Amino acid sequence: MIRVGIADDEALIRSGLAVLLRHEPGFQVVGEAADGVAAVALARLHHPDVLLMDIRMPGIDGLEATRRIIGDPGTAGTRVLVLTTFDHDENVFAALRAGASGFLPKDTDPERLLEALRVVAAGESLLAPRATRRLIEEFRRRVPVPPPAGAVAVERLTDREIEVLQAIATGLSNTEIADQLCVSYATVKTHVSRLLTKLDARDRAQLVIFAYEQGLIGPRG
Repeated sequence: MIRVGIADDEALIRSGLAVLLRHEPGFQVVGEAADGVAAVALARLHHPDVLLMDIRMPGIDGLEATRRIIGDPGTAGTRVLVLTTFDHDENVFAALRAGASGFLPKDTDPERLLEALRVVAAGESLLAPRATRRLIEEFRRRVPVPPPAGAVAVERLTDREIEVLQAIATGLSNTEIADQLCVSYATVKTHVSRLLTKLDARDRAQLVIFAYEQGLIGPRG
């Protein structure tokens, strides 16, 4: 059973999501929140497996709420899936940096949303490749990028680990990376595990952010 929390300031969206999930086997809605403070309280009280989080909410926004949830040892087990109109929301980039496990547009069809919840609850990150690239590239055009702070971390990576990191940043799955690099699936899993450890990253979403910030893929500046 996947325990889900819903945080959105629009009652119609919250109720629609709740109805969908309550009628779907394998899901349980444990709470709803209309603002960021309530979202944090929901996470602390009910400990959902996944919290669907809107970015723009009154009080503290979804970005700060995500940061507080992921940064609190008592709620760090809750994974945040951001719902957004990502075409114009550069804050999603910051949400991923804060520890969100992925994002989906609000007009995602129900089957895609349910699958996304399963993926995130299983410990994976959800990053639609094209949407991720568009989002980060737009962010980098608008906001000056400071000098890389992780250059030392990059130097610790092997050439193969950098190749795997670049592939992850383009949205490839482990199976696709294995095919692209002509290695086994198990080998890719080992490289991903080492990347997470060496870069002190929570999940694949943070690996993607690191790759872009270090100029390992995509436009620079």
